[in-house]
Amino acid sequence: MKIPPVPLVPSPETPEAKAAVGFQWAGEPIGRRHRIGGDPEWIQSPEVPSCSCGKHMSFYAQLDSLGDAHVLGDCGMIYVFVCSECLETKSVLQSY
Repeated sequence: MKIPPVPLVPSPETPEAKAAVGFQWAGEPIGRRHRIGGDPEWIQSPEVPSCSCGKHMSFYAQLDSLGDAHVLGDCGMIYVFVCSECLETKSVLQSY
């Protein structure tokens, strides 16, 4: 199951949320790499997890660091994988 890439654009709805989005110290494209589908944009070496049922897990989405106050490691990302057979999910966190 390969999903075509669909960019996700944060749309903060409150003043607190608006203040949480964006970086003063990190350059492009940090904070704008969120998306569903496509291929993972690995920061480090590929780390596709295995499902407990033994089937291959498919890449589902990647979530970027949100902003200066909510950075994942050193401008990292969370990669989400799903098994299409048993619907188990796993995630991987990588940072620079």
